[in-house]
Amino acid sequence: MKRIAALALMAATGWISASVSAGQTDSPVSIYRIEIRQEINRTSQIYLRKGLNEAQAIGADAVLIHLNTYGGLLDAADSMRTAILYSPVPVYVFIDNNAASAGALISLACKKIYMRKGASIGAATVVDGSGQALPDKYQSYMRSLMRATAEAHGRDTLVSGKDTTYRWRRDPQIAEAMVDQGSAIPHIVDSGRTLTFTADEAVKWGFCDGIADSVEEVVSDLMGYESYRLTSFSPSWLDDLRGFLMNPVMQSILILLIIGGIYFELQSPGIGFPLAAAIVAAALYFLPLYIEGLAENWEILLFVLGLALIAIEIFVIPGFGVTGVCGIVMMVAGFFLCLLNNIRFDFSGVGSVDTGRATLVVLSGVVLGSLATLWLSDRIGRKGFLNRVALSADLQGAVATPVPEGLAGKEGVANTVLRPSGKVLVDGRLYDGISESGFIECGTAVRVTRFENAQVYVEQIAQF
Repeated sequence: MKRIAALALMAATGWISASVSAGQTDSPVSIYRIEIRQEINRTSQIYLRKGLNEAQAIGADAVLIHLNTYGGLLDAADSMRTAILYSPVPVYVFIDNNAASAGALISLACKKIYMRKGASIGAATVVDGSGQALPDKYQSYMRSLMRATAEAHGRDTLVSGKDTTYRWRRDPQIAEAMVDQGSAIPHIVDSGRTLTFTADEAVKWGFCDGIADSVEEVVSDLMGYESYRLTSFSPSWLDDLRGFLMNPVMQSILILLIIGGIYFELQSPGIGFPLAAAIVAAALYFLPLYIEGLAENWEILLFVLGLALIAIEIFVIPGFGVTGVCGIVMMVAGFFLCLLNNIRFDFSGVGSVDTGRATLVVLSGVVLGSLATLWLSDRIGRKGFLNRVALSADLQGAVATPVPEGLAGKEGVANTVLRPSGKVLVDGRLYDGISESGFIECGTAVRVTRFENAQVYVEQIAQF
């Protein structure tokens, strides 16, 4: 009786296990698709990061990048490459026509590469905005990225009799040849040419794992999933806005607006449009970087402290010295550090390309902002598109206020702080005054040197 019960229990356990296994087999595989069909930039970086997070959140079995790009920003491509290599969900790519330059680096990071017939991959030389190759230090960095990405996929062990050899799944030398024109690999590329593979060539040399005409064909025929559920990433308008604001050109413009707004606010009485423009520009500069995890609290605080020091230098301390210089340095440092992907005070993971890009963005914004403020200051009030910014009414026929006589040489008291303008009390009467001897504290004895344009010009009386 016990024997029969044991056999029945074993049969029931086997039936349950078979049912579970059958249920697992019949359940559709979850494939998450991310489309990147534009230039590799901050927007595409945001798409990939959010897409990988969503794929992991829904428990996707694989991520498929639908790629068609001619390249883009190297630092954005490097961040995307790293995200793919360390993604807990395996990432595949379907190259739908082009994977050039930065696109080749991203594709190389994926577990499997699939291509459409007639597609190409390669041509990863680093170039500037005009298409000219950058100096060798940039090419060297790109060559190392391509080699390291190829090496990350490891090697296969081949045993033939008593001989054991190891073969790279993706040859690092071939990956480097996509950057370096000096590389020469027999039967693949001659020296003086940058390597670019067609789909068939990529299959032959291990840089493509299959050719298909559509995403559905990739999943069913090449990845081997007959029953699957395809979910696509849908970016929001906020993703596009963040990507636009994080574009290097836009970041330089925002720095320009911050500097210009602060300068013109200091030149005008009260609080007005320039300060509002500077605040909005600062928010648009720092907020996307903070959301993306690039800008940390201490980096933004560094910028705010720089502003505070400049304000103290202008409104509290006479002249412009160490406090003002420190404020400017801290402001620029805040701009710069927010662009680097450091972790607190650890900058070991920041590459030379990231540093160079951050330097270029900040210098462009600061220099252009300074030049723009000088140019606008010189033209406000003149004829042209800025003629309405300043008062330019025709005062012909107006009755002039009688000019007081005998003010020159008289002594008075600074009724407010003069830095250099303020109020001066002379003979019991208040005048608009301008200091000709630097910063003058309220209550300091002054002497009138001249009277022009309804203002008294004064100098501080030396105290013995």
